[in-house]
Amino acid sequence: MPRPTSDVHAYEAHATDADLEDLRARLAAARLPEAETVRRAAPDPRRWEQGVPLSDLVDVVDYWRTGYDWRSFEERLNRIGQFRTTVDGLGIHFLHRRSARADAAPVILTHGWPGSIAEFVHVVDELADPDDADAPAFHVVVPSLPGFGYSDKPAATGWGTERIAAAWVELMRRLGYGEFAAHGGDWGGNITTVLGGRFPAHVLGIHTTFAEGLPGATTDGLTAAERAWAEETRDFWRHRSAYAKQQATRPQTVGYSLVDSPVGLLAWLLDKFAEWSDTEDSPFETMSRDRLLDNVTLYWLTRSGASSARIYYESHDSLDPGLRVDVPSAITMYPRDIEKCPRAWARERYRRIVRWRSPEKGGHFPSLEVPGYFVEDLREGLAAVLAARR
Repeated sequence: MPRPTSDVHAYEAHATDADLEDLRARLAAARLPEAETVRRAAPDPRRWEQGVPLSDLVDVVDYWRTGYDWRSFEERLNRIGQFRTTVDGLGIHFLHRRSARADAAPVILTHGWPGSIAEFVHVVDELADPDDADAPAFHVVVPSLPGFGYSDKPAATGWGTERIAAAWVELMRRLGYGEFAAHGGDWGGNITTVLGGRFPAHVLGIHTTFAEGLPGATTDGLTAAERAWAEETRDFWRHRSAYAKQQATRPQTVGYSLVDSPVGLLAWLLDKFAEWSDTEDSPFETMSRDRLLDNVTLYWLTRSGASSARIYYESHDSLDPGLRVDVPSAITMYPRDIEKCPRAWARERYRRIVRWRSPEKGGHFPSLEVPGYFVEDLREGLAAVLAARR
């Protein structure tokens, strides 16, 4: 008998030995270009002006082939608890860790691109069962976006952020969470905003590292620091967003190389981890090679290079300018993120901001760059939005 689409069933990640051997063989046989023509001694962020420097890539490829242990990451996923269910005709994979605490609140954490559930694996236990009895605890749900990881790849158009947000509400309902909090950054922040704006009857409040103001916002009245934020964001979209335009218009074309070449995939993703992190040169100043390779290998083994890129085709610049978020919101703007929204702009959309933070360190990947601060900030932010609902 076919399994009902509303059923949630356990899932275990296990790559075949043949897939891992094929990966190592492809890495060993990789054809590499000549070195970049911008030659500078490390550390120097200008080394990356033409993209990932050849010497850096060679080092990571060698470690990926000879030292990295995928099985260790698989075991961590399986220990947390993995599941799949079918929502709106699409198989959705997710991690689910119930807290032992009676006072725990449910929260859904949504990743973006070029991330994955790997961004949150190491913080799930801390959120679910903190050592400090006075710290808030959560039942943690971490879904893989459609086309990412072990979720299904959509076979037709239509899986944009609005549809994903609706799917998350249904997913949480099936787990017994009629009301829940939500967190996200990057595309996960966009989806979290949609959750708070479209589904206030289900979403208790949101915490996000991505806040998007309304079109046409003026810089009048902003502080000097906020004006700098606005200018940095404009500069990013004018001069450093070719990847987004490529994936928004031709995801299939770039997808061939991302699915066929592990070195091509590594370079495409590593470039963003380097440029978008709070470092002076290499992303490995704050992130370990293993954590980054957990993420890249997940993309490789699930052949997600093209399917993950399609979220840009579906949703680039699609956030409804009329959408308002009236549930309590906690917003954290990390200093080296690629988009930083001034608070005055954020208030136009998020109309009940109960906590705002601008830490001194961190970039686009705070759970990996500053994990201790990230967990503390997320706990406090979620506690603030939940308290505002009482």
